[in-house]
Amino acid sequence: MARQPTPAAPIDYLLHLADNALVLGQRNAEWCGHGPVLEEDIAMANISLDLIGQARLLYQHAAALMDDGSTEDSLAYLRDAPDFRNYTLLELPHHGPLAGTASADRDYATTIVRNFLFSTLMVLLWNALESHEDPQLAAIAAKSSKEVRYHLRHARDWLVRLGDGTDESHARTQAALNHLMPYTQEFWADADARTAALREAWDTEVNDALAEATLTRPSGGGHLPRGRQGLHSEHLSYLLGEMQGLARQHPGAVW
Repeated sequence: MARQPTPAAPIDYLLHLADNALVLGQRNAEWCGHGPVLEEDIAMANISLDLIGQARLLYQHAAALMDDGSTEDSLAYLRDAPDFRNYTLLELPHHGPLAGTASADRDYATTIVRNFLFSTLMVLLWNALESHEDPQLAAIAAKSSKEVRYHLRHARDWLVRLGDGTDESHARTQAALNHLMPYTQEFWADADARTAALREAWDTEVNDALAEATLTRPSGGGHLPRGRQGLHSEHLSYLLGEMQGLARQHPGAVW
């Protein structure tokens, strides 16, 4: 009897997961050297490294399935913004005038709220993907599950600390939540069955944390972002320009 081929996850789905991890890793890495305290500077750098490590494994798997000469580096550095499939939430800036709620050059509340909303989803999703029929993706999920549980614990602790803290920290965290929550609609729009099944659990986890943080959950309505379909905000092209600049100036270079 002929041996059956090993099931493989769809390449577009692998790129979606990888792009999510890479883009958020790049955003969080912008705190390196700028953390509010030294411990947070180190913590955010470690979270960024975890996410970029996840992206590498996923890009490697996708490149092997594509079998067209693509590599993890070409998938990360040589695709343009419309080719990326990350959620729009993850590319939004957290600093300066481009961040709708920022009252300083870098607004930690924006970073914490975004990490909380996304990590809550990924704790559930990576756990579900551990039983995926693609054994390579299942192995990546098992490794990533351990990392993202820490990401969620870090973000949730800070969410509660800021939300139930001073009047200023509460106001800034509520403003960040009001700004970012509508972007989470994209988690569920055109979601695959495995992700769609997580919505109730995600809502429960989010609501419990917001109640502890004395924050009010805003409406999730409004504009529906379509980053997963390659329709991004203007911010992604600037992020990629900074991230990809060296690789594009010196194609094929190694160091």
